[in-house]
Amino acid sequence: MDDIGDAPTAPALRGASNIPEYAVSELSVAIKRTLEGAFGRIRVRGEITELKSYGSGHTYLSLKDEGGKIRAVIWKSAASRLGLRPENGVEVIATGKISAYGDRSEYQLIIDRLEYAGVGALLARIEMLKQRLAAEGLFDAGRKQPLPRLPALVGVITSASGAVLHDIQTTIARRFARPILLWAVPVQGEGAAERIADAIAGMDRLPAHGIPRPDVLIVARGGGSLEDLMAFNEEVVVRAAAACRLPLISAVGHETDTTLIDFASDRRAPTPTAAAELAVPSRAELTADLTQTAARLIGAVVRTTSANRARLDAAAVRLPDLSSMLGNARMRADDRGQRLLLALPHLVAAKRAGLQRVERHMPVPGTLIGAQRHRVELSSMRLLNGLRHVALAARGRAAGLMPRLSLAPVEAGIRAEHARLAVLAARLEGASYARVLARGFALVRHRKGGPVTSAAAIKPGARLVLSFADGEANATADRGASGQAELAL
Repeated sequence: MDDIGDAPTAPALRGASNIPEYAVSELSVAIKRTLEGAFGRIRVRGEITELKSYGSGHTYLSLKDEGGKIRAVIWKSAASRLGLRPENGVEVIATGKISAYGDRSEYQLIIDRLEYAGVGALLARIEMLKQRLAAEGLFDAGRKQPLPRLPALVGVITSASGAVLHDIQTTIARRFARPILLWAVPVQGEGAAERIADAIAGMDRLPAHGIPRPDVLIVARGGGSLEDLMAFNEEVVVRAAAACRLPLISAVGHETDTTLIDFASDRRAPTPTAAAELAVPSRAELTADLTQTAARLIGAVVRTTSANRARLDAAAVRLPDLSSMLGNARMRADDRGQRLLLALPHLVAAKRAGLQRVERHMPVPGTLIGAQRHRVELSSMRLLNGLRHVALAARGRAAGLMPRLSLAPVEAGIRAEHARLAVLAARLEGASYARVLARGFALVRHRKGGPVTSAAAIKPGARLVLSFADGEANATADRGASGQAELAL
């Protein structure tokens, strides 16, 4: 360029020189005007480097290639319209205009739009992000959740318009009708990634404000180019899918399309229709499975019952006849009972007979007392006589040479023994039934010798023995008109 725009006329020249002279500020303004006028809006291809964002909202960066580097700036007012988020190392095509910064004698590119520099740049960026997120463990198989067998509510995140939502609704209605909760979002373009991430997080936070929580979540989009699917390759969407507590099915693009959300989701479906098939089972298949399972269960029960019946029959053959065993045991029990009923009276009778035999050999208390009293009196008399004879003989032989013996202590001892014996005899006499008989009572006994203690125990015709104070009498029992037993002597 030989002419520098609208440069002011040079002041007076020194000597014969025709070189124009400028002030610094004049030259900076001239260069800026020349750059902006010569280039206008341009597109520059290069790799982003030296990216810096400031609190003011402005972003500064550089674009470089193998042979050079140019500084660039993104003003806050243009940041929301860029089309993508700038990242270091990503090759892009920046659209903007050239401008000069006179304070530093620098020129820079003012960017108002960014786009990836072809499919290769997009794939390189996606691969870099994939490796970084995989290193964090966001794609680990251990994070995957199982899908519910039959969800009560299916959540869907997709565009409200288009065939995707219709395909999902049609497939679910055909397989097993379930209610659908739709969260409509843009699936491409500026801000689509943030809207999708917010929808995933919002579904995960339900229930809220009366909206129920879905049992499974489908994130879907139809087919498109790699640039059209880039919203589902953004880090914010991948992290939202990985953090979602709901079982999530991704169905983005066609079967050959793969996005990063597919790695973070719990299941990947090749198409939205396939996602609906994964989310909801087929009613016909469930019915067939239930029918087959019921048939297998019935068959298993029949086989088990037959096998158990066969084992029971085999065991019953080896078992003894329980009814016969029970009959024999009942007969033995009856026999033991009858023998026991007979044994007890026999035992009582035997014991009573033994007692009567002992009673017969026992002396009558009065007779025994009289004999003992006679023996004691006889012994006392003999003792007294002997003592008197001894005393008289001793007195005669001593002729007054020996002291006279006193028999008073001996006689006192004898009298004391007589008194004690009389007391014992009185007690024995009081305990004797002979005294009771002497007062008019009688002792009733069976012919075998056992005492009769109750009128109910006397049977009509029984032969009884009545013992009185002065002897015994035989009697026969009879039943009177009053039902009481009567005796006939």
